[in-house]
Amino acid sequence: MKYIKFNKINKICIVTISNGPYNTLNSKVLNELNTIVDEILSNSKIKVVIITGQGDKAFVAGADIKEMQLMDKEQAANHSKLGQSIFSKIENSHKPIIALIKGFALGGGCELALACHIRYASENANIGQPEVKLGLIAGFGGTQRLRKVVSKGKAMEILLSGKMYSATESLSIGLIDGIFNSKEIDIKTQKIAEKISLNAPNAMSKTIELVNQSYFLKNNEGYDIESLEFGKLFQENESEEGLNAFIQKRDPNFE
Repeated sequence: MKYIKFNKINKICIVTISNGPYNTLNSKVLNELNTIVDEILSNSKIKVVIITGQGDKAFVAGADIKEMQLMDKEQAANHSKLGQSIFSKIENSHKPIIALIKGFALGGGCELALACHIRYASENANIGQPEVKLGLIAGFGGTQRLRKVVSKGKAMEILLSGKMYSATESLSIGLIDGIFNSKEIDIKTQKIAEKISLNAPNAMSKTIELVNQSYFLKNNEGYDIESLEFGKLFQENESEEGLNAFIQKRDPNFE
């Protein structure tokens, strides 16, 4: 692939977007990302995924403006649908996906990060949705997904102001989940991913599914489904291994 780098370390897959100094998302990048996401989800040896951008300047600094400038109404709508479909795959992935953000995560870059289950940023990160400054709106799910991560008022502020938020500001409003030194963020994020990768895959998959569903279900419905799925896991080999390992005071092996 030309724009997406793929590196597997033990049970972790690191996906790096590499498209110029700011890793912009054009149609070719999106199509490659779509292909690699499908491959990852079907690879049983991969337990956790990290998505990042090449270099320290940008995670993804947004869409390719020159490409977008040539689009008509129908092409723009289809481009939006392509981005939405890929990011929905990421959000609904049964494997944990972590965004490792260095530098700019703007527009489509912010939306990509929002689709990931966990977001870590370096201290030089700047995150935002500047589409209104171009006479546009967020088109890869930002108007829908941002509200799930921050308050409605803060989502409105981010989307309507077009402001860039520093790593510290982003952490304070819940837009990211941690800040690391730029020299340490790769190693520290990988260590977190390694710890996550040791946990039971089916239990993690079901956890992601239930948390995602919680935004659409009434409280009682969510609790009922949680109880049902909790019980089902007692029929799985994973729970037998996990419970036995705890009693025997050893690390579980969920291979």
